[in-house]
Amino acid sequence: MTALHDLTALEQAAAVRAKEVSATELVEHALARIDAHDAGLGAFLTVTPERALAQAARAEARVREGGELPPLLGVPTAIKDLNNTAGVRTTFGSAAFADFVPAVDDAVVTRLADAGTISVGKTNTPEFGFPCYTDNDLAGPARCPWDTSLLAGGSSGGAAVAVAAGFVPFAQGSDGGGSIRIPASVNGLFGIKPTRGRISNAPYGSEVTGLGTSGPLARTVRDAAAMLDAMAGAEIGDPFWAPPLPPGETFLGWADREPGRLRIGRYTESAMPGVELEPEVAAAFEDAGRLLESLGHVVEDVPTGLLDPAVLPSFETVWALGATTLPVPPGSEELLKPLTRWMQQRGLALSARDAMQAMFALRVFSRQFLRATAGYDVLLAPVLTMTPRPLGWFAEDGEGAADFERQKSYAAFTALFNVTGQPAVSVPLHWTAAGLPVGTMLVGRPADEATLVSLSAQLEAARPWAHRRPAVWTDSR
Repeated sequence: MTALHDLTALEQAAAVRAKEVSATELVEHALARIDAHDAGLGAFLTVTPERALAQAARAEARVREGGELPPLLGVPTAIKDLNNTAGVRTTFGSAAFADFVPAVDDAVVTRLADAGTISVGKTNTPEFGFPCYTDNDLAGPARCPWDTSLLAGGSSGGAAVAVAAGFVPFAQGSDGGGSIRIPASVNGLFGIKPTRGRISNAPYGSEVTGLGTSGPLARTVRDAAAMLDAMAGAEIGDPFWAPPLPPGETFLGWADREPGRLRIGRYTESAMPGVELEPEVAAAFEDAGRLLESLGHVVEDVPTGLLDPAVLPSFETVWALGATTLPVPPGSEELLKPLTRWMQQRGLALSARDAMQAMFALRVFSRQFLRATAGYDVLLAPVLTMTPRPLGWFAEDGEGAADFERQKSYAAFTALFNVTGQPAVSVPLHWTAAGLPVGTMLVGRPADEATLVSLSAQLEAARPWAHRRPAVWTDSR
């Protein structure tokens, strides 16, 4: 018998419109699964049952009234706890904000609500989203449902766990250096980091660096594309914006279109010196290349030497800038994690000249890199250098600087495409002998998520993955 969480987001939305299931039933099912299983997984920082059930009741009233309905009406989702939600506790993963309740929604939260989705809570994230793994002093670690002794990745780790464990069919994440693609890889999901400016960061967001953006985590390409359609669009005053799709087109529509024969460049150069792929990660990367060739695409190696040595130190400088304006309440500094304090001290020690030179270096590099790779429709790259890491692994050598060095060696490829602003996805094509997912990254031309969605759907059809589920999935609660 099919359980409600076996349905994709689009199937749930269709069932609500057809009155085969109610929004309340979907929300109650999601809340029951969270209550039964999340204590051992750490997907959520805050669960909002009363609010979600009230929204479900309003969704049911809209169905009864008839007329045009939002495309995702009644579908449960969740919002990452780095995003402001009016009237709902928003901690940013920090003990310093344990009781903070914002008065405004981020634009992406409003857009998802307008599309009809119902948030059941706020997902776990590391403090201010800095690490590439998810752990904090409020909820502890987000654990990989495939093996709960392993970290779920970050910083959208809670969002990924919520989807992989069957709590919600899709969830909103954000990505400033790999924070959607990393947990998508670790948890066997499809995740999209959109192009810079595709989704608004209003009213706050990372306008200064331009690195971060929201995006979807989902089990299927079509669900992720539908969520991207719901989130996409600029707000007045945005400093970056991507051109919209032509009238009448949607990203969901592109999931049903063949990509044609593409020129795909295998990209394995990292700004992190001495990087080597673990055998299982290398096997996943090579396998993805062969699969693409079998589908008729031209796959060839991208020439090396495209990375300026200044890219890594410049990125680190710009990353540290994000910690200089944290609105930490006076007297709460001692509540910050050691990594956050180290990042903040590093950022505050920069001169204005250092900061501006780093920003300038990244902008110049981006132009050069995009020109050098413009002949490729898509780039193929690893997401991570290693399989999922055990709990506590990143701090084994010490906290702060040592933790950051381990993160750099683990996630050595993703941040490059936050610098260039290109869209990128993680596709779950490979599982290790131990049953752990390993994602592979596809990178598109600027503003060309459409080709990535189309190609990813082709890969999904050739090698389906949604039937692969961790043990927690089979519990029908």
